[in-house]
Amino acid sequence: MKKLNKDHIHAFLDKGVRNGIFPGAVLLVARGGKIILFKEAGYRLLNPHPCIMHKDTIFDLASLTKPLAATLAIMKLVDEGEVYLDQPIYSLLPLPLSGNKRAITLRLLLSHSAGFIAWRPFYLKLEHINFSKRKDMLREHILNSPLSYQPGDAILYSDTGFMVLEWIIEERTGMSLTSFLERHFFKPLCLKKTFLSGIACPSSFREDQFAATETCPWRKKTVIGYVHDENAYALGGFSGHAGLFGTAEDVYSLVNLLRMHFRKERDDYLKPETVSTFFKRQNLVKGSTWTLGWDTPSHQKSSSGKYLSANSVGHLGFTGTSVWMDLDRDIIIILLTNRIHPTRNNEKIRNFRPEIHDLIMEELLL
Repeated sequence: MKKLNKDHIHAFLDKGVRNGIFPGAVLLVARGGKIILFKEAGYRLLNPHPCIMHKDTIFDLASLTKPLAATLAIMKLVDEGEVYLDQPIYSLLPLPLSGNKRAITLRLLLSHSAGFIAWRPFYLKLEHINFSKRKDMLREHILNSPLSYQPGDAILYSDTGFMVLEWIIEERTGMSLTSFLERHFFKPLCLKKTFLSGIACPSSFREDQFAATETCPWRKKTVIGYVHDENAYALGGFSGHAGLFGTAEDVYSLVNLLRMHFRKERDDYLKPETVSTFFKRQNLVKGSTWTLGWDTPSHQKSSSGKYLSANSVGHLGFTGTSVWMDLDRDIIIILLTNRIHPTRNNEKIRNFRPEIHDLIMEELLL
């Protein structure tokens, strides 16, 4: 592989700011376990006055919570033999399941094939419920609601399914998702700026260390330092689908940890074969691109661009975040932006993201 021309990448990232793709961004590229590009651009906040983005700005990672929190915890439980992938979830939850829900397994949940609805504005009803009762009430509601399809018969990207995964983690470990991840990953890796958001217990970081997200019509203010996702906010700051915060460098530490285990460079946190299993496309439903908790490049219009190998895994976050890892070429690309600041109506990143991935890969490969 040839040397990366950083100037071209830097210029394209700055162009993203000028063209209103996002107010600001942090881009990190690594090859062979070494960071070869680390660049910030633009602003972490626009109003009431612009504030410069920094490399160590903390981002709301949104749905990167799914692979880097909920899936990571389940991976650890599978690795230790505490659960198994084809285990029906009725054996893991305290409430009875009936009918077609008894066919739901961890594998189906992780690959978005379990039958649960994609999303619903639960927060509008939860805000009227006593805070301490919200998660229990919502979880019971999810289990008692009809499925969208027979488990294993279709694919529907689902926040709801990952809310159930968080519940399973709590039941199996006797710990919150936060405590489990802190014990097994975040503290041992010394990730000082990676955490699951809390509303009752606000972050210990100053507001000026965060990238702002949306000026939220529901909360009637610009969201800075606490989770943008309304359902996660109503549930206390996080759930299995959203609420993880971190910097680009911390995200890299987590992703690189998985990379090293996949490549059998280490086996202390997880067994390499466990990581390989979770990175393998499941093909449970025709046309599915999902592994276990991770996505893979689609054949057309993939957010990964046109150069990442088929043996790549990645994920997107609604706030403008993404991670892609080419397992064959040993390349990691992390792009964190605040594209929904000040409004989620800005969707220009859909075209920008594959374009910057292509530019990076062209610089490295062609």
